[in-house]
Amino acid sequence: MRKESTVRKWAPNAIVLLISLFLVACSSNKASTTKASAGNYSGPVYTVKRGDTLYRISRMTGSSVSELARLNGISSPYTLEVGQKLRIKSSSGSSNSSKKTAVAKTSKPRSTSTSSIAKVAPPPVGSKCWRWPTTGKVVVPFSDSDGGNKGIDITGKRGQPIYASAAGTVVYVGNQLRGYGNLVMIKHSEDYITAYAHNETTLVNTSQKVTAGQKIATMGSSGSDSVNLHFQIRYRATAIDPQRYLPPQGSKPSC
Repeated sequence: MRKESTVRKWAPNAIVLLISLFLVACSSNKASTTKASAGNYSGPVYTVKRGDTLYRISRMTGSSVSELARLNGISSPYTLEVGQKLRIKSSSGSSNSSKKTAVAKTSKPRSTSTSSIAKVAPPPVGSKCWRWPTTGKVVVPFSDSDGGNKGIDITGKRGQPIYASAAGTVVYVGNQLRGYGNLVMIKHSEDYITAYAHNETTLVNTSQKVTAGQKIATMGSSGSDSVNLHFQIRYRATAIDPQRYLPPQGSKPSC
């Protein structure tokens, strides 16, 4: 009974927590189109361009997201403006190092709470049936690294159907989360939530119950500079690699 009570108490807060995690998780759909490789920008200052995210800039400069945020005084949700100048760590380890160390020490308590969430043990493969939300090539895979892509980005055609990966209840429909465009989130149980971002149109409403394979949206480029679906599976608010749990593309789940 105590365990059941704990789960029920956690569940309402999970939605709020998940939305917060979406705000700090960097969308990497731009990285898929520009194919930026780590370290290919070496200047001391970077000017933010349209479509840039802190994650993409970190890849180009060979810096971590947290390092860039500390250097430039940027706090979550890491909002950037076109034309904004960002300082980049110099290869020689400039005089900023001591300042960064001090900032890092003061920031440690907040990062500790985030890492404790990330240490949730992933569920075993096959513990739940999932369907592919759409068809297409995975252009950006999942990454659990700091600032990495917390889902998979699937390319396709504008207007292509997006389907519910499993039965559940829609808990969010909107475009208030910057970088994700038109977003749909579905709660499948007390443990699982899926998210579908960058939609052209959404076909469901909050609190609506959906079945596995039901059409919930169409593919688009809202919040992105290319047509794609950013898809996430969250287990107890922690992102897990969808490709570990999805069946081979084009086939139905065997469970």
